[in-house]
Amino acid sequence: MPLSAKDRRLIRLTAAIVLGHWDEVELVRQSAPAGEPDRAWREAVLQTHLFAGFPRLVEAYERLERAGGLGARDADEERGGANDPEGGAALFERIYGERAGAVRARLAAFHPDFADWTLGHAYARVLARPGLGADRRELFAVAALAATGQDRQLASHARGSVRCGATRAEVFAVLDVIDGLARPERLERARTVLERFARESD
Repeated sequence: MPLSAKDRRLIRLTAAIVLGHWDEVELVRQSAPAGEPDRAWREAVLQTHLFAGFPRLVEAYERLERAGGLGARDADEERGGANDPEGGAALFERIYGERAGAVRARLAAFHPDFADWTLGHAYARVLARPGLGADRRELFAVAALAATGQDRQLASHARGSVRCGATRAEVFAVLDVIDGLARPERLERARTVLERFARESD
């Protein structure tokens, strides 16, 4: 299944935010058709702090507001932040598959609090939120990681995208969508990572 036009907008928006390409952030917002931005936009923007940090997300919100905002929030978005430890743990297992235990142990070896933050915040509080499917969240993660040159994590989330229901063609298409935003050498490395992932999956 090819990426939808909306998917392409949100992939490009994700890459523009993590790279700090503010003119592009505004252009993507201005290109939104009737009915957008919607909940999926708000969720895609919100999760970028996992890849870009809070300061860059603050700037993104400022630029998006200047370009027309992100639309009215749904009632369930106003409840002050979802926290779904079981859903987050299940999503972590789904994304990392048979390597989930090893990844969890590696995070804890870096620092126990880091492992807790990753599972308790990134997965339970952000990625397990309603409003955006796990397959789309993972494709947007692929965009962020390819754009910023995080090859090891890119490989993990490329696999995670497919485990969550995206197609391999969609994963590869992400690189075409962010062409012209990310540095060419990063996209070339990302393509090599994805080709290796595709061979492993055959």
